[in-house]
Amino acid sequence: MLHSSLTLQEQVNDVYEMAKAEKREHLELELNRLTRRHYECCRPYNSILSARGYSPEDTKSLEDIPFLPVRLFKTNKLSSVVDEDIIKVLTSSGTTGQQVSRIYLDKETALLQSSALIRIMQNFLGKKRLPMLVIDHASVIKDRNSFSARGAGIRGMANFGADLTYVLRDEDMSLDFEVLEAFLKKHKGSPILIFGFTFMVWEYFVQPLLNAGKSPDLSQAILIHSGGWKKLIEKAVSNETFKATLKQAARIERVHNFYGMVEQVGSVFVECNHGNLHTPAHADILIRSEKDWTVLPPGDEGLIQVLSALPHSYPGHSLLTEDRGILLGEDDCTCGLKGKYFKVLGRIAQAEARGCSDTHDRTEAA
Repeated sequence: MLHSSLTLQEQVNDVYEMAKAEKREHLELELNRLTRRHYECCRPYNSILSARGYSPEDTKSLEDIPFLPVRLFKTNKLSSVVDEDIIKVLTSSGTTGQQVSRIYLDKETALLQSSALIRIMQNFLGKKRLPMLVIDHASVIKDRNSFSARGAGIRGMANFGADLTYVLRDEDMSLDFEVLEAFLKKHKGSPILIFGFTFMVWEYFVQPLLNAGKSPDLSQAILIHSGGWKKLIEKAVSNETFKATLKQAARIERVHNFYGMVEQVGSVFVECNHGNLHTPAHADILIRSEKDWTVLPPGDEGLIQVLSALPHSYPGHSLLTEDRGILLGEDDCTCGLKGKYFKVLGRIAQAEARGCSDTHDRTEAA
């Protein structure tokens, strides 16, 4: 299985060059293989699919591949490998008292996820490692074997950075102006990478700069951010306002949001220069009706289903999220990237807040 998924990524020079028909053919092949693999190797998944009348001889179209509600990873151990092969356990973010998802990775899946993330991000960052500023504190990656979603996100993005510098203080999440100024002085005139989770960038970086009347020159920076939109929406901060304020506070103009989740690490959907989220070659989305789960056409709002060829150690290749979105089109975005492109509209009404920075608690280090 490892070789087939790597082949899927390597059949094009770029993860955004595979056209619709070819992508569908390869994804259907991979996703059906993964469904059979997990049906055979994960007992709870077998029980769920058997109750639906699934047979391992079935070959499904992209729209008919069985999906799991993403919430099942909070209440069940869903693993398709023996415990001895698990090298890492990822956990979703959650406030105190909430259940968290646990994602079990073997070496094969971790390698696939890392390779996919690199291929995606190189489209936006290039292949050269950039000096990297992290809008977080160093304690968030304290355990190498069990990562929170925030820790996993930082470690994943660290593959693109050099001179990794955390700009928030461990004890109170306050912005360390001395660390920031020293970093900028050291890398003056050079392109840099900034990474942080959306609400934390806004609350612990942008606002302190504005309040202090400081305006560092980060015009050479590329900001990659994700998660935490719920709190910003509550503050009436739109994506447009977020970007405009970043430009005002720190002269940052190159900003890319991405949509992703711990249940499908490596399959991230990055925002292009026109503000649309794009699917890479190894992943896809469908928009389903909240009433009857039918697949909706472009322009209709519904629940987002995410599909990925990467999860080999757990049945996370086809998941129904608790996020609402709208499919805008496929292969025809004005940015030039191929693949489906879409927007995320927010969580369904009763869903728990689980964005990486939405659930940040000042009293907890991670």
